[in-house]
Amino acid sequence: MPIYEYHCENCDQTFECLVIGSAKPECTACNSKKVRKLMSACGFVSKGGGQTVRQAAGSSCGSCHASSCGGCKH
Repeated sequence: MPIYEYHCENCDQTFECLVIGSAKPECTACNSKKVRKLMSACGFVSKGGGQTVRQAAGSSCGSCHASSCGGCKH
């Protein structure tokens, strides 16, 4: 089940929501249903030639396979 990021047009808050089936997301701050889905960052980088490398969010290291860059030696 995917977790999506939404922005509330009523109170201007951004929040994440686990979407199950056809459930309609609701703002976690004000309970409004006037929300729009945001584009999320991708969790992988294509290196061409069919090779895909998983990358930590916000990482600039192409060889990173960790969940954070705290211990990266590159």
